[in-house]
Formats: sequence, structure tokens, C-alpha cells
Amino acid sequence: MTGSVLDFLPPPMRDPVFFAIPFFLVLLTVEWVAARRLQHIESQREPAGAFNARDAWTSISMGLVSILTMGGWKLLALLGYAAIYAYLAPWHLPGNRWYTWVIAIVGVDLLFYAYHRIAHRVRLIWATHQAHHSSEYYNFATALRQKWNNSGEILIWIPLPLLGIPPWLVFTSFSLNLVYQFWVHTERVGKLWRPIEFIFNTPSHHRVHHGRDQLYLDRNYGGILIIWDRMFGTFQPEVFRPHYGLTKQVDTFNIWKLQTHEYVAIARDVRRAGRWRDRLGYVFGPPGWQPAEVRRIQPVG
Repeated sequence: MTGSVLDFLPPPMRDPVFFAIPFFLVLLTVEWVAARRLQHIESQREPAGAFNARDAWTSISMGLVSILTMGGWKLLALLGYAAIYAYLAPWHLPGNRWYTWVIAIVGVDLLFYAYHRIAHRVRLIWATHQAHHSSEYYNFATALRQKWNNSGEILIWIPLPLLGIPPWLVFTSFSLNLVYQFWVHTERVGKLWRPIEFIFNTPSHHRVHHGRDQLYLDRNYGGILIIWDRMFGTFQPEVFRPHYGLTKQVDTFNIWKLQTHEYVAIARDVRRAGRWRDRLGYVFGPPGWQPAEVRRIQPVG
């Protein structure tokens, strides 16, 4: 039955792809419905200073496009993960066992933490991720202000099929992680019961992550679990209401510019640089990186 649909694939890959396709389609639908539901919720009244209609519509538009682009990236990942699972995994973990689900969900979350931290410290990847941080407001619509280039996330999850986790379960865990993160984008929820705040990412923790205040920069990278930040030294509790957005605001509602402006800035800096080490620094250094001689001549304050 699978051969008629997947004849173009080598036989060992056909079952992994066949079993992943229903999850692939269902989870794309779940993400779409969640996005539409949040669009409806966001039309309700927000606290003073927490909502701007044009900004919210910009976020929603970026999110709806992101679901389509993510579908394309997931299709590529589906074929790649199936090949890794079929040919390279030393064993195949059973998808109907609880421990496989635990490994998959925790594994996705740990790798998300790693990718998220890299995205804030490597400018080329930050150029993709910064779109999510570009709103000066923090609400459910902000959760939908997603990037259109998911290549980094697709690559970071390669260890999971390599460990024998079925591709369909990788996609399920991926989508559960994403859907969980929708609800932490709100100012309506204060701090929760202490054990929950200690283990899980919460609205309070994620507000810190979106803050552009010096105390809050590059903190609280966790997706579902905040324990990764506690373990690896990137945790910061919320001590005052953050100021949201980028340290250098883009000041536009144009969704194409919001997605691409940092790539343009990188290209401009690389073109102006006179040495290869400076060019590499502008691409792979942290956001805001400059050559030492440029930093020395800049005025303080």
C-alpha cells in the first residue's frame, strides 16, 4: 500500500515516512487552529499598554505565513529524519512505550534550549530569530510572531531520529513544545505556585526572556522546562515589568522587513569590513559584535 505513494523512496525509508505523514498533517492543522484561536482571544481587551491592534495584526500575519513556511521545512525534515532513522540509527525505540515519549519530549526541549541559546549568541542565527522579539508588546499575538526560516531547528533535532526515535514522534514532540509556548506569551498571568515556577517555563519567566532591559538580556531560553536555565546558568527571575522588543527597534509593521532587516545589516557590515576576521565576526559573533578598534573609538554612553 505504501509503495504506490512512496515509490520514489528507498524501501527502508517508506515505513518511517508513511507513519509520519498523518502526524505531520494533523499537527500542522493543530498549529493552525491554535493560531486562529489566539487571534480570536487577542481581539479581547488587554491590560493598558499591553496591546496595539496594528502590532497584533502584524504578529498574526507573520504567524500565519510561518505555519506555511514551517510546513515546507518539516517536509524536508520528514525525508531527512526518515533516512537517518532507517539507515543510521543503531536501534529503533518503540513509539508505543512511555519512556520513548519521555525521551522524545525532554530531548526536543533540551535541544530547543540549546538552539535558542545559540540563536541569541550567533548573529547569523539571530537574524532569523530576532523577528520573534521585534514587538514592543507582549501578548498572545506576540507568540505568533514567528520566523520563516526553521532550518536551524530542523538541524538541531537530528540527534533524535539518530537515537532511534520515530520521525512521527519527533514531529509530535516538536508541535507539543510549540503549542505549549503559546500560552506563556501573556501579561494576564502572574507568578504561579512555586514548584511550577521552579520546573516549568511560565509567563513570568518568558516575559523576562522578551525584555530588552540589561538585567533580562539573554536569559530564560527554556521552552517547556525552565530547569535547563537553572542548570546552565541562564535563569533570571522577573523582578520588574520588562520593556519589550529589540535593543535597537526596527519601527515598522512591514512583515518582510521585520523578517529580513538583520540579514541586510549583516551583509552591509560584511561588505564594509576590511579583514576576513572582521567579516567572520559580523556573521558568527554575537549580535552587536564589532572589531576591538571600533569599540575603542566609540564614545561611552
